Amino acid sequence: MRTEDLIKALDADASSKAMPLRSAWWLAAGAAIVVAAVVFLLTIGPRPDFMVAAHTMRFLSKFVFTIVLAATAFGLIRALSTPGASTARAVAWMAAAPLLVAVAVVLELFMVPEALWGTRMIGSNMMICMGFIPLIGIGPLAIFLWMLRYGAPTRPVLAGAVAGLLAGGLAATFYAAHCFDDSPLFVATWYTIAIAILALLGALGGRFFVRW
Repeated sequence: MRTEDLIKALDADASSKAMPLRSAWWLAAGAAIVVAAVVFLLTIGPRPDFMVAAHTMRFLSKFVFTIVLAATAFGLIRALSTPGASTARAVAWMAAAPLLVAVAVVLELFMVPEALWGTRMIGSNMMICMGFIPLIGIGPLAIFLWMLRYGAPTRPVLAGAVAGLLAGGLAATFYAAHCFDDSPLFVATWYTIAIAILALLGALGGRFFVRW
C-alpha cells in the first residue's frame, strides 16, 4: 500500500469514531486536569503563602512557562494524532516555552550576584520537584496515550513524547503552586529534568502501546 493511501485509510478510520477527534481531545484535556488537580491536592497542595507569592514576578513567571508548554504541546499532539495533518506551525510554537525560560534565565543572571547563581539553581526542593512533577503527570500521560490510540498517529514515538511534554507542562503548572523555589535558574534545571522524564515515558508508551 502506498503511503498516501495508508494515510487516507487512517484518516477515514479516525473520522469514523463515535466522537470527533477534536472534541475527544478537549474532553481528555479536561479529564487530565481533574486527575492532576486531585493528585496535587491530596499530596502536597499549594504553598501556605500562595496569595503573597502571587504578587511576585518570579512566582508568576513559572506559570507562564508551564502553561505555554502545555498549550503548545496540546496543539502539536492534536495535529500528530490526525493522519495527514500539518505539524509545521505547531512544531514552531513548541519553541515558545524554552525561549521564555532562556530569556528569564538571562535576566536572572544579570540581576542576581554571581555568588548566588549556584544557590538559586539548586534551590531547596529539587528532589521534591523531581518526584512530584512525574507523580502528578503520570495520570494525565496515561489519558493522553489512550487518546493517541483513539486517533491514528503515524509517528507514535514522537506523539508519545509530546504527550509526555503535555502531561509535564500540566503537572508542572500544579507543582509550581507548591514550589518555594521561584528562580528561573531552578525552573530551567529541575522542572526541565522532571518534564523530560515524562517525555521519555511518553515516548516509550508511544513505542509499545500506540504503534499500529
